[in-house]
Amino acid sequence: MNTIVFHPESDPAAIQEAAAILRRGGLVGIPTETVYGLGADALNEDAVVRIFLAKGRPQDNPLIIHVPDASWLEQYCRDVPPEAYRLAERFWPGPLTMILPRRDIVPLQTTGGLETVGVRCPDHPVTLAIIRAAGVPIAAPSGNTSGRPSPTTAAHMIEDMDGKIDGIVDGGPCTVGVESTIIDLTVTPPRLLRPGGLPLEALEEVLGEVSVDKAVTGLLAAGEHPRAPGMKYRHYAPHAPVTVVTGAPDRSARRILGLLSDQAGVICFDEYAPLYAGHIIHRLGPAADKSAQARHVFDALRTFDGTDVTEIFAQCPDDRGLGLAVANRLKKAAGFHLVDADRPILIGLTGGTGAGKTSALAALEDLGGTVLDCDAVYHEMLRTDPALRGAIEGAFGPVFGPDGTLDRQKLGNIVFSDPAALERLNAIVYEYLPPELMRRAAGQSLVGLDAINLVESGLDRLCACTVAVLAPAENRVRRIMARDGISRDYARLRISAQPSDGFYREHCSHILENTCAGPAQFRDQARIFFRKMLREIEHI
Repeated sequence: MNTIVFHPESDPAAIQEAAAILRRGGLVGIPTETVYGLGADALNEDAVVRIFLAKGRPQDNPLIIHVPDASWLEQYCRDVPPEAYRLAERFWPGPLTMILPRRDIVPLQTTGGLETVGVRCPDHPVTLAIIRAAGVPIAAPSGNTSGRPSPTTAAHMIEDMDGKIDGIVDGGPCTVGVESTIIDLTVTPPRLLRPGGLPLEALEEVLGEVSVDKAVTGLLAAGEHPRAPGMKYRHYAPHAPVTVVTGAPDRSARRILGLLSDQAGVICFDEYAPLYAGHIIHRLGPAADKSAQARHVFDALRTFDGTDVTEIFAQCPDDRGLGLAVANRLKKAAGFHLVDADRPILIGLTGGTGAGKTSALAALEDLGGTVLDCDAVYHEMLRTDPALRGAIEGAFGPVFGPDGTLDRQKLGNIVFSDPAALERLNAIVYEYLPPELMRRAAGQSLVGLDAINLVESGLDRLCACTVAVLAPAENRVRRIMARDGISRDYARLRISAQPSDGFYREHCSHILENTCAGPAQFRDQARIFFRKMLREIEHI
């Protein structure tokens, strides 16, 4: 079959020719303000079957019928409530689909076997003219192969449908970019079945309370019947698997940085594109511009199909306004494989002196992480935290001088000669230190806890993973001698006073071995190590 491309701007007969194809049971790609649709006569069962065949669409996935105005509702729907007319008056033509009881004239083939039908009036003059010329409602799902990103240009439709359908009407790029919002008016309160080009907040202004169907935030379970398009099946997916990273834009950007493989592509807000130099990226638009994100999301997903990327990471907007629709499309493209960047990942790092922990921590920072030096935080708290200071003085007496500074020698004389006193001091420190570390970790996406006594103190219990940085003893000796200007014998003495490698291997979840010639090489090795660890944590 040769697919004809109509250009109504330059061909006055294009609308009548497209309408004639529809009247005789053919398929035509039509432009709307949301996405391009694959249109057929909604009352012709044979034509509707051809839609499912052309798209490879499951037969239980209902279609939306398109009408030119609200006066057509009574012809195809029963028991139309007053709310439907209020919504139509406010939002039609526009990106709103209403679910209503069907009349018998609408075939069950069109409704996916349901006794309800979705109806909308598209905001595109060419398609409205085609519907009026055809004289029948047009059933039109998005004009993509089922499961792929929806088309927002005629060129997208040609990619998927050339040779499969009779014609495509080129009406220019879509102005909204995501499909229509679907509201079910057969239930009380009305239920949002699919977020789209009309924000939920706008519906609430007219309807009051609107419930949100669970399919908006997750996939339907096996056996559940979809009440509207896009509810049940994985949608909008490019060939490469997608991981969606939610959370504040700066945190999601940093989390993606820590997860990228060499062959990964990135969908991101404009401000964060420079982070991903060397990767194929597609910009959604500014983080604050939901309209731009809606226009670009499907093009972003399609962009990668002509590349060699093996996986895609996508920043996700919040759920306010059009963000709910954009987030829904990205999450469905990912099969709801999500990473929450607002949930900080804490990685504990420990190991003996001279092993290379400083380079490992720098590698974690390269991946967008923040390092908390537990010893430095503790000593800051000794100066500034009245609760910690009070607990220490309550246990050991006046160990703070007149200027408020801890008298380390005085406290040391008490605790280092009495194991029970040392244990009591540690108990106090590790009652107050972890909450402060967690407070400082809040708002971060990835945090490295630098703690010499990570395991002994119990700080390891805060961490998703614990990493011991180990190195051959003689390598450590050479590094300590060069770094601290000490003798070989004293360097060996310092190492012998620290826990053995066996202790770390027994108590830490991961071991990072440093056998590199220098810190730069080890930092590179550590980046690879941490990126692999983060991907394991996020099940990528």
